[in-house]
Amino acid sequence: MRALVIGLRATGAVVASWCRARGDDVTVVEERPGQPEYVTRKAACEARGIRVVEGQPDWFALVADADLVVPSPGVRPDHPVMVAAVAAGVPIRGDLDLAVEAARVPVVVVTGTNGKSTVTTLISAMLEASGRRAPAVGNIGRVALEVVADDVDALVIEASSFQLHTVTETFSPAVAVVLNVAEDHLDWHGSFTAYAAAKANAFRFQGPHGAVVWNQDDPAVAELILTATGSKIGFTVADPGVGAVGWRDDALIDAAGRVLGTWEGRGFAPHERANIAAATAAAAIMGATERGIVSAVTGFQRLHHRTELVGKAGEVEYVDDSKATNPHATVAAVRGYPSVVLLAGGDSKGADLGALGAVTDRLRRVIAIGDTPEEIEEVFAGKVGVTRAASMCDAVRSAAEAAKPGDVVLLSPACASFDWYSSYAERGDDFRTEVEALIGTNEATG
Repeated sequence: MRALVIGLRATGAVVASWCRARGDDVTVVEERPGQPEYVTRKAACEARGIRVVEGQPDWFALVADADLVVPSPGVRPDHPVMVAAVAAGVPIRGDLDLAVEAARVPVVVVTGTNGKSTVTTLISAMLEASGRRAPAVGNIGRVALEVVADDVDALVIEASSFQLHTVTETFSPAVAVVLNVAEDHLDWHGSFTAYAAAKANAFRFQGPHGAVVWNQDDPAVAELILTATGSKIGFTVADPGVGAVGWRDDALIDAAGRVLGTWEGRGFAPHERANIAAATAAAAIMGATERGIVSAVTGFQRLHHRTELVGKAGEVEYVDDSKATNPHATVAAVRGYPSVVLLAGGDSKGADLGALGAVTDRLRRVIAIGDTPEEIEEVFAGKVGVTRAASMCDAVRSAAEAAKPGDVVLLSPACASFDWYSSYAERGDDFRTEVEALIGTNEATG
């Protein structure tokens, strides 16, 4: 087999090594050499007999000499290598496609516009607390191909739409979890229909022996799973009835209608209840015990940059939800609080930010961040006052001035970070830094 791997970052390096280890003749192309750790990765590849090509090669010539093209996540469908592979009839398979086929244990694949990391982590925790070794991998941590040979009982894989775009008929996880589907990454996929179709690839090739865990509260998901051929287990934030997982007040109800546990006073937001219900349904299918599920829910902690409390000044809380890179996520976050000063804006990725209008009743003021504040101003014109910010420092100071006792200053941008930052994590860290500076100043002067 002659494998052509595109990209030599974390995923590409693992894919290239894995293909070489199984005996493939491997060529790796890195169009932008020089990123952190590139020299080390290149040297490691060459030491294994892997050919490394840099810059912009003759894609058609490379594809003509390949039996398989493996693009790294993020390689767009209109990239020249993808066009050349389709024209030449050379198979295109992503890293997750290869990993699920190679896995020797049952696999859970988790996808959705929002909540993937939280649910992947929760499923893993529920299974681990039940005595099963089930690492959370994929888009959340280690590259899935890196762990397929490990001594584990199951794999729980977070899958992005980019990764699911390149799966084939061999992609048949034991359980596919579809959390929600809303506009996101339209600049990459080209349309909502194409984006949703990529999400549906999580279960498209399962067959009758697979199971789909799906969100009964999301009409787009309900439409997608009509084509699923395996069993279907729903989840909801409401009383589920028998056959689905959900909530009755503060009690978590399993698919048999039993109360698994009650968490009065925990204050789970609606999107957190949905995530817990989804994880419960998937973990139960995979053999998690009631005790293991309850233990994981009791120990549930919000992940970094996901409605994470970073500080409090007087009676105003400051919450980092920088991971909210689309309107759907921001709407869910805002609905968790009664009164919010919202920091929003950035790279909208082609999504319609108009959905943010659904939560104007909870907003005291909006602080527009990023390079295109006019998009935020347009959404809230005549509904909520908007202040433009030139920096995160400016945004936090403006938010503090607008906030009243009992308010939450919420960084939940509804957009990607790449206009001001290299990642949502860097954006969230900057928010924390500015909040801590603000609080320190207030304490020093108060």
